[in-house]
Formats: sequence, structure tokens, C-alpha cells
Amino acid sequence: MSRSQKSPRILRADQRYAGTTAKKRPAPAKKGKAAPAKRRKAKPAARKQRRGGRGGGGGIIGFFRRIISWILRLFWRIGWRFGLVMGLILALAVGSIYATLPDASEMVDGRARGSVTMMDRYGEVYAWRGDQFGGVITADTVSPHLKHSIIATEDRRFYRHFGVSPRGVAGAIAINLREGRGALEGHGGSTITQQTAKLLCLGRPYKPDEWKNDEAAYEADCRRSSMGRKIREALYAMALEARYTKDEILTIYMNRAYLGAGARGFQAASQRYFGKSAAEVNPAEAAMLAGLLKAPTRYAPTADLQRSQDRANIIIGLMEEEDYLTATEAALAVANPATLSEAAEARAGGYFADWVMESTPSFLSSQTTEDVLIRTTFDARLQRAAEEALQWVFENKVREGSKAQAAIVVMDADGAVRAMVGGRKTKVSGAFNRATQALRQTGSAFKPFVYAAALDWGFTPNAQVVDEPLTINVPGSGAWSPKNYDRKYHGKVTLTQALAHSYNIPAVKVSEEMGRENVRRIAADFGLSSDLAAGPALALGVSEATLLQMTAAYSGILNGGSSVTPYGLTELRLLGDSQPLFGQEGGIGERVIAPQAARQLVYMMNQVIENGTGQRAKLGDRPAAGKTGTTQAARDAWFIGFTGDYVAGVWMGYDDNTPLSGVTGGGLPAEIWRETMVRVHEGVPISQLPMEIPAGVRPGQMAGDSGSGSGSGGSPTKNVGQSAQGLSNNVDNAVRNTERAINNVLRSIFGG
Repeated sequence: MSRSQKSPRILRADQRYAGTTAKKRPAPAKKGKAAPAKRRKAKPAARKQRRGGRGGGGGIIGFFRRIISWILRLFWRIGWRFGLVMGLILALAVGSIYATLPDASEMVDGRARGSVTMMDRYGEVYAWRGDQFGGVITADTVSPHLKHSIIATEDRRFYRHFGVSPRGVAGAIAINLREGRGALEGHGGSTITQQTAKLLCLGRPYKPDEWKNDEAAYEADCRRSSMGRKIREALYAMALEARYTKDEILTIYMNRAYLGAGARGFQAASQRYFGKSAAEVNPAEAAMLAGLLKAPTRYAPTADLQRSQDRANIIIGLMEEEDYLTATEAALAVANPATLSEAAEARAGGYFADWVMESTPSFLSSQTTEDVLIRTTFDARLQRAAEEALQWVFENKVREGSKAQAAIVVMDADGAVRAMVGGRKTKVSGAFNRATQALRQTGSAFKPFVYAAALDWGFTPNAQVVDEPLTINVPGSGAWSPKNYDRKYHGKVTLTQALAHSYNIPAVKVSEEMGRENVRRIAADFGLSSDLAAGPALALGVSEATLLQMTAAYSGILNGGSSVTPYGLTELRLLGDSQPLFGQEGGIGERVIAPQAARQLVYMMNQVIENGTGQRAKLGDRPAAGKTGTTQAARDAWFIGFTGDYVAGVWMGYDDNTPLSGVTGGGLPAEIWRETMVRVHEGVPISQLPMEIPAGVRPGQMAGDSGSGSGSGGSPTKNVGQSAQGLSNNVDNAVRNTERAINNVLRSIFGG
């Protein structure tokens, strides 16, 4: 082939810039001849070029770049394997929890103890104790406002996360550190699902034996925070998310959350505070309920309504931010804050409900695992009457700042307690109850039982006793000389006069002649059995009793002389059962004194109010009977009395036994009693007292006053003190005759 036929030679310069500047295509090959093969680039040279020179990544920068690249590749190789292993471990942990979770319907009521619902005498609910569960609610059946308020307050991204919110946890840790707390102290950043896991105690049920019946310790342990606990909580939350739908998780949460005042779940709380279902609450009420989640006891509206309303306003703002409420709806909710229902606002019967709980077997009250319904003798109208009377007297008759306390009990003649006030703070629960727990000296309020012994023995209200200086030698103590309150002696007086004016010496004389043991027996049979004094001061009320015991003892006088056991429970049954477990129809027991003696004693006590130390307790045209009582140094002041319809007792004093200043039983206690009974008897027809007026005594006149006297009426009247020895002998003979009769009966039965 000639040289002219050869392909033209391509210069190196042309090769270097081919396709960049000239952009010439190679000449097409002639027909019949193959195109020349492309020359391959020399790879070693390229590698060498990359390794050498500044532009190829050499030098110190290239060195570190290669190190970083190697480290990243190493981390990737280890990381994806580690991540795979951790993912498998996480999946196994979540899966193992998932396998233990029951159906959602079994998770809504996890109370360790049941509830006690108390109804008054008319069947209306007035008090709750224990963990109240109002019934199952779901995310679909509650008010949308309630659902939105919970989500806006507790977990705005509830429907978007997988049970744990890393963003929320990081934000909570940042806030805690910024405020000077530990990373896990204070804000937790928990989602609703994590809070539900806490409420479920991570699946660990309450076992009374394990926790020694201390449910509070169990719940505190469930809510403690630690890194390990947070990890387990997160795993449990993810298992919940895998097992249940979002609405099912929200349903469990709404039914198990504690919301103060014994309310467990939003349905119970809505009924407790607003008297309506959780499906019916408006935005303001929903916000108040959601606000309780932060601190149920602190923000409970029954504890501080204003604080609860302020917290609700914050929740309303959050609902508006999340577009759950328009600006107009939010403004309307703030302008019309939620208020308590009448029953919740009154909180009537706090002391009464506590007493009923204490009087009921613990396995059916404070430690019940069932939901219990108790029907009681409570009367809300009478309770309000007693509370208002106490408040009125202290506001209008007692100096401002006084620390004196008072208690009131109102009951029927058969012992059915209708109202109870255990202290000046009436809207309380679990407080010290001065009506049932305070043992105080009874003072002259004990004297009716001294005269009951005399009347039952055959003396009449006209019988006379001499009020004169008296000294009794008490073995081991020496001479004892009682004095009257007015430091005077009044000569010959009737039993009626002695009781009406509360003379001490006649009471001691009657007690001594009747025999202290007889007086003690009668008082004990009427219910005053707590360590009655053995000496002659027994007649002056140095023994102690509670106000409830004293009021019940006076009920025995009103009902004709039979003992009374005060009671507040009439029926107890389990929720869902139609038949009660047990009940009570009355508290009248055995007869203590004869009916005639009881009627005569009622007359004598009527004269206490009409003409004696209790005149400030007069009820106008309504007849009443009662007795004042003031203890030594005026540490206790009493007034206890009754009409034909109700018995009421009032005690006043200081908790630390400080003497009262210028107060006697015929003063402020009598006025509290009067104010109470005036309100109690509003709308009640006047009933006559079951009393027997002595022969020869005109109505409204006291036996022994001018125109009446001992022995009038054609029948002889025994006078106390005429023959003390003879009276003592009569008592001894009567006791011996009784013992002889009992022995004869026993011999006839057993042949002894």
C-alpha cells in the first residue's frame, strides 16, 4: 500500500483536545475497510495522576480524607449490624409485652379497690368514698370537647407518633436542665401512650399481700422515674401502640386517670363535679377536667374552685391554638367558666360520711374491692340547717379570730342520725370529727340521768331536797365539798327546780341516796359507758363522753325510756345486686327506765328551757326540753335537747382544753342549738312533748313555785334526804329480793 493511501496521522495535540475545541468527527471509513480501533487509555498513568499532585487529593488533606473515609466505612459496617441486632432485641421485647396484653375492654377499670356511694334518706347521692368509677366511656362516646382538651393538654401529636415522641422527650429534658432540675425531674415529655403505660403500672397488678394493703405505696412505685423505668415505659408504650388502636389507648387512659375527690376516670369526675355524663360536658367543663391531669388534688374544684377555673383557662388557650376552638368559642368558654354541681359544691355530709365509713365493716367500706351502695339516714336539708346555724352564731356572736370549736348532732328519737357537724370547717373529708371522736367531760348535761334514777325509783318532780352545805369524806381523797355555780345555797327545792337551775348540791345528794351504782347503771344503759367516775363527783359530770353518745342518751329519754344505739346506715348492697347484704330499721334497744319516769323527766327538762338555765334555747310556741352543761373551769360547754320531732346536741370548746372565756352551756351552745332547731323545724308542724306534768302544777309553771308544792295532788310525795338510811335500806332490800327471785327461777329450771 502506498503512503498516500495510509490514514492521516493524528497529532497528540489533536488527541488531547479532541471533542473540546475542534469537535471534529473522525472521517468515515472507506467501504470495505474496517475503522481503526480506539486506543485505550493507560490506566496506570491515570492512577498515578490521581495519586500525585495537589489536584489529585494527595498531601495532608488527602491523607485525612482517606482516614475519615475508612472510619465511616468501618462505622457503617459495624453500625448496620449493631442496629440490626438492637432492632431485633427491641422487636423481641415489644413482642413479648404485646403477647401479654389482653383485650382493650379488660383494661379500662383497673382500680385496686372499689367505691362507696352514699345516698341520703330519700335515695339521693350525697357523698363518695374510695375510687369512684362512673362507668366505661370511649373515645367515640365522650364529648369531642373533652377529647380535644386532653390531646391539646397532654399530647398534641398523639395521632402521629408510635408511642414515644423523641422530640417531646428532648424538649422536656431541655426545659428541666434550663430550670435547674435533673434531666428526668419535672417535665417528662411523656406521650398519652406512655402515661397510659404508667397507669397500667407496666402490666404489674396490685397485690394487697405484696404491698401490705398500702395502695398508695403501690401507685407511688408505679409512677417513680428513673432511666431504667423510662426505657421499660417506652417499650410498653410501643407494645400498646402495636396492640391497640389510638382510640383504644385513649379510651383506656380516660377511664383510668385519677382526677381528684376519689374520681377514677373522666366519667366519674364529670358526674362528681358537674352532675352530668362526660358525653355532655361543654368546652369550659372539658377544660377543667383536662386541667386536673397535672395535679388532681391541687386543681380539684372541690378544693379550690378559682384555682381550677384559672387552670381551665390555660387549657382553653391550648385548644384554641390547636384549632379545636374558634376565637369566639374560646372567649365564650372563658367568660362562662365551669362551676360545680349543687351536690359537689355543698360537699354536705363530709363528717357524716366519714362516720358511716368508720361504722361499716372495713371489707365493705374503706378496703372494699367491690362497688358498694349505702343508703343512710342522712338528711341534706337538716345538714344545711346545722351548718348555717353554726356559721351564723360564730359570725355574729363570737369574737373574730376565736379558735374555739363546736360540733352538732341531729337525730331522731330512735337513734337515726340526720345531720352531723364535726367542727367549724364543715366542707371537709377525713378531718377530726369532734362529734364522734372527742371524749369530753359532760358537766351538768349528765344530771338528767341522776334524776332519772330517782324518778324510776318512785320519786316525783315535786319531791324536795335541801340545797345546803355538804361535805363528803372520799376514801383516799379526804373531804369533798361541792359548790353551786352561783356559790349560793337555796334551801328546800324540788327536783324540778334543782335540775332547771342546775344546782350541784341537790344533784349530789340525789345521787348519793339513789346509790352511785344505780346512777352509773342507768347512765351506762342509756349509752354513757365510757369509764364513768366512781366517786360522788359522778353526779356533776366528771366522766367523759362524745357528743354523739350524749345526744343518743337524750334520745332515750324522748322515746319513753329505752336505750338507743345511734346509726347512720339503713341498707348496704353491691352495685348491680337487687337484694341488700344487710340493713337496719332502728336503733331502739332495751328499756332503761319506766315510761312514766321518762315522761316526768321530759317535763323537768322542759322547765330548764322555760324557766331555768336554758332559756336562750326557747323555740317560741314549739315546746322543747333540754339541759345545759358546763365543766370545771369552763373547758367544755354543752346544750342537748329535743322537741317532739328531733333531738340535737351541741358541744363547744377548744381542742387543747383551754378554758372558754365567759361561755356556759346556757350561752353560746344554747344559741347554736336554737338556731339549728329553728332551721330544722321550718315547715314542720308543732308536736307536743311526751311529758307528764305533776299533779297540782299548772302548764307553764314549775313544780315548787307558788301555787304548787310537794305532796299536792292528793298523793304523798317522798322527799330526798328525809330518811337517807331508810332509802338505802329500801334499795338494799329491793336488790336482795330481785336476786332471790332470779335464784328461784333458776332452781325451777335446772332443779338446783
